[in-house]
Order: sequence, then structure tokens, then C-alpha cells
Amino acid sequence: MKFGVIITGGSVHEQIDLARTAEAAGWDGVFTWDGIHVGDSMEVHDPWVLMSAFAMATQRVRIGAIIQPLARRRPWKVAREAVTLDHVSNGRFVLCVGLGAVDDSGWGKVGEPTDRRTRAEKLDETLRILTGLWTGEPFGFSGQHYSFEPMAFRPIPVQRPRIPIWVVGAWPSPRSMGRAIRHDGLLPNVVGEGELSPQTIGRMRDWVAERRSLDGFEIVIEGTTPIDDQRAVMAEARRWADAGATWWIESNWESFDPAVARRRIEAGPPRQ
Repeated sequence: MKFGVIITGGSVHEQIDLARTAEAAGWDGVFTWDGIHVGDSMEVHDPWVLMSAFAMATQRVRIGAIIQPLARRRPWKVAREAVTLDHVSNGRFVLCVGLGAVDDSGWGKVGEPTDRRTRAEKLDETLRILTGLWTGEPFGFSGQHYSFEPMAFRPIPVQRPRIPIWVVGAWPSPRSMGRAIRHDGLLPNVVGEGELSPQTIGRMRDWVAERRSLDGFEIVIEGTTPIDDQRAVMAEARRWADAGATWWIESNWESFDPAVARRRIEAGPPRQ
């Protein structure tokens, strides 16, 4: 199992320093999030600029944003930004995508469609466009939401066969789960009132295994663990790993305190 941390707040320079600290403490990935406007008092930074800064401040860790709602971004712009970040990081970038939460004003208040169906359609088209443009060969597209004549994007990504894509999969929706298994990783979610549990992850893993190889396919869990009880942290990680999870992402979405985050990051991930 690999271990990452999401840095959800703090000034730009605090976040960059936390990314550097996370690598030194042995974490495998450093992640941010993709928001435009979430309340007038909340400080929000651009994820592409921030991830580039993380990449320049580190040498080993995976870099990503959990999650990036592609339906509100131009696919060809994302294709260019992602390839550039892949080169800046020397092949450490992973693209984490989903429909996105519409309580961010970057949807309805600026005229972006908020209904689930349209967001899903645009996400599916964008993923097809990204994988086509990343080949470096002339690629054109004609869809319901996007169309363009063939064009070749260079350079191609550092990573082969492409930049890894982790996709939110809502259990037990076949369409949502199907989107994830066409790519490289699953960010699990549960439809309705059910809770995500190791038992649910086990069922999701089995569903995936019936439809594709699990070789190289990531199942990514996030949550919060104690700072000062490494034994409890290891036990929690083991529960999810035994169910099939391949990544644990340490996160705190409720109240991010850079000082508390630093203590948790410096404590390091749970290692056997």
C-alpha cells in the first residue's frame, strides 16, 4: 500500500513547504484539490500552479489534485496543462477526475451546467479527448459537447502509455464504475445513504476484477488517522489494504490547520 496526503489549506508558501516536508517524512504522494470559489471567506488557489510548485519542491512523490471536475474545463487546455505538469514533475503527475461538487460557485454562478447528466457526458468526452491528444498523433473529435478537426499535440507525456487517470466510481452504478475501469484507478464513492467500508471496497474490487486486470489498477481511499498513535494508524491502513485498497490518502476537509497538518505529516505514513 502507498500513502499520500491532501493539503487542503494554508498559504501558498505553507503548502509548498508541507509538500517538501511530506516527501522528507516518507509519504508517497502529495495532493491538492480543485476549486474556484467556495464561499467568500475561503482562500482558494489554482491547482495547476500549486501542483507545479509541489513538483519543483520535490523529487519523488506523486503529484495530483483530488479531484478535478473536468466538465468545467476545456479539454484541450487540460491536455496541454497535464502534459506540461507531467514534464515538470518528470513523470510523477496523476490526473484525478470526477463530476465535481456543485456547491463550488465555479459551476452555476458562472454559467456552467450543473445537472449530473450533462457533467457526466462532458467528463466522458473529455477523457476520450485527453487520451487521443496525448498520443501525439493527429486526433480529431466530434461529440455532443466538443468538436474539432484533427490536430497533433507535442510533446507527448513522459509516462507511458499515458498519464495515469484515477476516476471517481460511485457504487453500485455500472456507468460510473465502468468509467473508472476504463482508466487507471478508482476513487471510490457510494450512491445514496450507504457508507464506504472495507466490505464495500472488497465488493468493488471483486467487481473490477471480473471486468479487467487489477495489475497496475489503483484503488484509492482517503480518511483521517491519529497523529500520536502509529499502531492505530497501521491497523486502520491494514483494514483497507486487506479489502483491496492500494493507496491511503490522509485528508482533513473539515478544519485544516497548517500546524496540525505539519505534525501529522512529520509523523509519517504507517509503515510495517
